[in-house]
Amino acid sequence: MSTTVVGEAGVRTRREVEHVMGMPVSVALRGRHSHSAAGAEAWRAVVEELRHVDAVFSTYRDDSVVRRLDRGELTLAECPAEVTEVLALGAQAERDSGGAFAIRLPDGHGRLRLDPSGVVKGWAVERAARLLTALEDTDVCLSAGGDMVCHVADPERPAWRVGLEDPRDPTRLLAVVPVRSGAVATSGTRHRGQHLLDARTGRPAEGVASVTVIDPSLTEADIDATAAYALGFKAADWLRGRGRTALVVWLDATTTILDGRNTWERTTA
Repeated sequence: MSTTVVGEAGVRTRREVEHVMGMPVSVALRGRHSHSAAGAEAWRAVVEELRHVDAVFSTYRDDSVVRRLDRGELTLAECPAEVTEVLALGAQAERDSGGAFAIRLPDGHGRLRLDPSGVVKGWAVERAARLLTALEDTDVCLSAGGDMVCHVADPERPAWRVGLEDPRDPTRLLAVVPVRSGAVATSGTRHRGQHLLDARTGRPAEGVASVTVIDPSLTEADIDATAAYALGFKAADWLRGRGRTALVVWLDATTTILDGRNTWERTTA
């Protein structure tokens, strides 16, 4: 399951896309700088920022800082400061999830390999989005692999409408969520295959098809969506305890909807 921006009729929007960090990263801009040189420059700065993040955190590049740290070629003190920040976020998520989420996962030989991927995407996109939200009187929707940061500068302009895909049928939307200021993150295996594991067992989580979390922070939303997915059958209970606004889609095709104030919950087929 992933997310997509549902178009607004009559609203002039600039859209750009680039392949960075092994995934499509796209932006939609409305307002003063949607088609200006400043808007184009801000988008180029976003792409360069994400390329820098990839050089530091990629687990696929032998020369990345994280791979060199994992091999013992660098100490943490020798790494850029953002590595310490990301590892601290991962350690907190591991504590919060009771170990279901972890940044050290077993490789094919049983060795624990440093892999902060469950933290990096949301953290990086939220940080890069600030280069766009600084544009005066400009609405922004920055998306990476389906996770989104949304910002509407003018209260007279409509909210971004974020469509939540059905993990069983990506041509169908389960819901459309209006977002004026905040983030939407989805964890699932529909597009990338079974890459999400319960770190306590090293096995795929059970019972859950996808988890979407809506929060002011994409960093927090992305981490919690991934941790909840790893918790499998306990996903909704764990998110409820954290006061999250979320949609959990189960393998049996039912859904659980939680609002952030725990004032209502609905499960439907």
